[in-house]
Amino acid sequence: MKVTVVGAGGNVGSTVALSVAQRDFAKEVVMVDIEKKEDDKTFYPSKGRALDQWESSPIHGFDTRLNGTVDYEDTANSDVCVITAGVPRRPGMSRDDLLEINAKIVDKVATELVKHSPDTIMIIVSNPLDVMTYVAHASSGLDDTKVMGMAGILDTARYRAFLAEELNVSPKDIQALLMGGHGDTMVPLPRYTTVAGIPVTQLIDESKLDDIVARTKKGGGEIVGLMGTSAWYAPGAAAAQMVEAIMLDQNRIFPCAVKPNGQYGIDDIFIGLPVKLGHGGIKEIIEVDLDEKERDLLDESADAVRSTMDDFKKLMNN
Repeated sequence: MKVTVVGAGGNVGSTVALSVAQRDFAKEVVMVDIEKKEDDKTFYPSKGRALDQWESSPIHGFDTRLNGTVDYEDTANSDVCVITAGVPRRPGMSRDDLLEINAKIVDKVATELVKHSPDTIMIIVSNPLDVMTYVAHASSGLDDTKVMGMAGILDTARYRAFLAEELNVSPKDIQALLMGGHGDTMVPLPRYTTVAGIPVTQLIDESKLDDIVARTKKGGGEIVGLMGTSAWYAPGAAAAQMVEAIMLDQNRIFPCAVKPNGQYGIDDIFIGLPVKLGHGGIKEIIEVDLDEKERDLLDESADAVRSTMDDFKKLMNN
């Protein structure tokens, strides 16, 4: 079993790689990053991080081999490829700038990966996530079931962590579901949130639950505000969990950014929906019953994703 992580010279990518290795189900993790100093042919962050992580294997107790590279030929025959490559939004950079730069990066990466691994499954972590998953799907030519974005697992993890903190319970006992786009328009579903099978609405008052939902929606921004850069531990672990579910055919139910085929009345965008993940990628998009308020929120979220997609298409046509 072989996993490739592109963008592995960065924090998110290297965390994905180590999280996969520590789970010890893959034979090899290939860590790709193009970053190097033009005047120093010995400076390769992905190789350095791979070596550092491999040297931790006797301590963590895993056999998965980590190899860093700048050559896509080394990714050949990868079962799953995780794309974390891209730039963060910097001061003075518009949303259009970010869309254009990262779209070009993801387009090139997806094209190179599928050239060497035509049957691979792609998990996208690059932002803006819903649009970048669309780009990877279009560039790779892979089936809808083989391209997905990581967002819902991260958002759900934040939601569960905040609830565990408030209720003073183990996060292991909290099950939850979120849907929609990655960002302010995500749709947490308290009606589908339980603590050891107990509806969360029986354990916490409505106003406090609303506060936690609001905090979840701003979870990424909270991290940036605290340390000046975006998160990497939780996103990396979330992507690794998706890789594990696929490669071990676990049939896990996770919210992922996928392209529906009419489910929830949506068929033209990538958006977060609950899916069954296992061998081959997305085995099923699961439709849950939504009340009128939940449906309206999902529709609003879908409209927001479409708006970003429209901006992206106009930008690419100019």
